[in-house]
Amino acid sequence: MTGIRITLGMLAIVCIPVKAELIGEVDTAFRWLGKDDRVVIEAYDDPKVQGITCYVSRARTGGVKGTVGLAEDKAEASIACRQVSEVLHFSGKLPVQEDVFTERMSILFKRLHIVRLVDSKRNTLIYLTYSDKLIEGSPTNSVTAVPVAHGNPIPVK
Repeated sequence: MTGIRITLGMLAIVCIPVKAELIGEVDTAFRWLGKDDRVVIEAYDDPKVQGITCYVSRARTGGVKGTVGLAEDKAEASIACRQVSEVLHFSGKLPVQEDVFTERMSILFKRLHIVRLVDSKRNTLIYLTYSDKLIEGSPTNSVTAVPVAHGNPIPVK
């Protein structure tokens, strides 16, 4: 019975959706009605690597459509990931490439992706952000890398 509780507890932790934490925002254009256009900065903690936080900045459209969630945000984002604790802890073996975070950017089909890649040769975690649409992808992207101490090898599947 204890084994079942532990397994269910671990499953609950893995299934918790990763949510952005709003760090701040800067108004970029005034709107008479609704929120202003702005750049937001959000933090995402890597769910499989405790001690890594990714900071993403991106434009958010304001106005009436933006306020009610109908505006389409720009497909541009910038990312910077950092080690925010003394030691990194891995929750298990990591795939060489994995879509770590995905968030809707518009009411129709556009999503922001953050992908983690493992560079085993250099013991480095690489994070890539990009957006997509149903029909066409966006070449706009941003990349960052977090070197991991050689005494703490990245476990890879």
